[in-house]
Amino acid sequence: MNDTSSSLAAAQPASGPTPPARRPIRDLPDELISQIAAGEVVERPASVVRELVDNALDAGATQITVRLSAGGVRLITVEDDGGGIPQEELPVALRRHATSKITNLNDLETVATMGFRGEALAAIASVSEMALLSRPAAQASAFLLDARSGELRPAARSTGTTVEVKELFFSTPARRKFLKTDATELAHCIESVRRHALARPDVGFAIWHEGKLVEQWRATFVPGQSDVQDAHDALARRLSDVLGEDFVTQSVAVQHRVGPVTVTGRAGLPDAARSRPDHQYCYVNGRFVRDKVLTHAARSAYEDVLHGHKQPIYALYVEIDPARVDVNVHPTKIEVRFRDSREVHQAVRHAVENALAAPRAAALAAAAAAPNPSTAGDGEHFKPQTPQAPVWNAQAAIKFEERGHRVEDLAALWAPRGAPSASPMTNPAVGAAVGGLWAPSAQASANATVTAPTTPNAPGASATGWDGAQPAEVAAPSAASTTAPLASNPATAWPVGRDGQETAWPLGKAVAQLHGVYILAENAQGMVVVDMHAAHERIVYERLKAQVDSGARIASQPLLIPATFAATPQEVATAEESAEVLATLGLEVVPFSPKTLAVRAVPTTLAQGDPVELARSVLAELAAHDATTVVQRARNEILGTMACHGAVRANRKLTIDEMNALLRQMETTDRSDQCNHGRPTWRQLSMKELDALFLRGR
Repeated sequence: MNDTSSSLAAAQPASGPTPPARRPIRDLPDELISQIAAGEVVERPASVVRELVDNALDAGATQITVRLSAGGVRLITVEDDGGGIPQEELPVALRRHATSKITNLNDLETVATMGFRGEALAAIASVSEMALLSRPAAQASAFLLDARSGELRPAARSTGTTVEVKELFFSTPARRKFLKTDATELAHCIESVRRHALARPDVGFAIWHEGKLVEQWRATFVPGQSDVQDAHDALARRLSDVLGEDFVTQSVAVQHRVGPVTVTGRAGLPDAARSRPDHQYCYVNGRFVRDKVLTHAARSAYEDVLHGHKQPIYALYVEIDPARVDVNVHPTKIEVRFRDSREVHQAVRHAVENALAAPRAAALAAAAAAPNPSTAGDGEHFKPQTPQAPVWNAQAAIKFEERGHRVEDLAALWAPRGAPSASPMTNPAVGAAVGGLWAPSAQASANATVTAPTTPNAPGASATGWDGAQPAEVAAPSAASTTAPLASNPATAWPVGRDGQETAWPLGKAVAQLHGVYILAENAQGMVVVDMHAAHERIVYERLKAQVDSGARIASQPLLIPATFAATPQEVATAEESAEVLATLGLEVVPFSPKTLAVRAVPTTLAQGDPVELARSVLAELAAHDATTVVQRARNEILGTMACHGAVRANRKLTIDEMNALLRQMETTDRSDQCNHGRPTWRQLSMKELDALFLRGR
């Protein structure tokens, strides 16, 4: 017992841990201060390249050459033809916080230059062997300054500046161990120069590595000698040179100004989205930035046109009063803070939304002017029947909002512009022909009486189904329209434009329906395949949004007999709390009992749908969103749900008139190239692609 106690006592320390000796507070040496600053500014060779290119651009350079060795670890040389640094200012340039960019607080708050902190050269010199060679235009010769020794001597050089950085992080070996391979560091250096090149198409850039030219982007325009349109064209050429021609061909121009904010650039089409956000470039007053406000605004613009978790591609340039943005937020100046972030967010979002809104089908007009590839074995070129319609000759859309979103007036759709249209009241056959498009189910449609209209310019309407069964009683059209050959029937002709020449619709004219899901159409370029449900869903969605955005509530139709359903406590609570939001959306859902809800009214557009299914879906969306804070986003999701329920379903047999009506409305509806889930609504197969499938001409 005594032996055990003595051993435990020996194992325990005699006293507690010794407190560390107090260190006095003292000033740090200048070299250590610079090395600490270098840790913030200089992360890797690409950071050095960024800072030196910033200085070159601020000096007014029109040509910048970057030379690297070992990915920039062994050597970084940046040469420019800018204004240069006078001999007496060279030693001052290497001091900490010495700069020519700002002189007082007002300059700092309105800074418009790339650099302004005055610590980049000092930080770089503290962790490398740096030399500075410069000559202003008014100076007889250049002077070379060695940062390590401070020696200043004459040298030969034309006007401009050359900064040479050798053995980066030689004085801090621990930092050097964190660098990646030479190939990785080279890629980061190239990306750093690429970001500058995208913002300055008036400056030429060249990158050399180990004596070999890696990248070169020539200046695309000269400032002061070009107008605004030339500047936009020059930017498009620079984007094509740097990011590839596909970036420009798969994007649309952005040009938007609201208040003090101007947004320009290009936004990628939804089809060009990538799995990674590696083609997203945002600039504020010419400075590349990573800002959550800009990124979220751009992403929000793609919300209902992008499928899944794809990342859009874009290059956006925001011009704003320098006093309304603070660039002195991050040591590397890659982050900014806006005085009114909401203002900038709305400007960027609306700029991208407006650019993406225009239907792309009309863009096919340019391609129709050129002859298509040969379709015959003898090598003769296939010539389209008619040239493609210019945008102003596109077929006018029926005013859906005036008719409860139903295509009831086909005479107005197919008649020439300016001609009086037949009213649904005077032509009841027309309403019967297309009214079935919004019937509750395909079975009900099959049992309905369908009447085919006989309109002056309608493409030949089919009165028979594709399954060989006689669908229903069909009103007998004129004998001429049913017995005449298709080629001689005026109903199959393309529409006539203002100049009396035949024109073509961008999405063509319907030919057939495939398995009740796809519409096959013929246009001047070849064949168009349309997902009719996705296309109609987008049309309904845009109409619903337009009604809500106009400030008016969605038109509501009371039900003759309220539809009741068993509801969960959460659904009952949501219906009571969100009664006003539901009314805005055209729905009236009220408690019928503690566990039952009654649907008394539904949107007029969706009157033929299932009111219970619609109410459940909308209540689920409202329960997932706070209607008071994110009502706009929730509203769009709710409208998307409503549009999905109201769109024509698959396995529905449509007449040629109904299919053509859908195509015409697609051509005039914003964002009709994607449904509100981001899926494409149509695809073009050109004659060249069809010929390749059958090896024609080989």
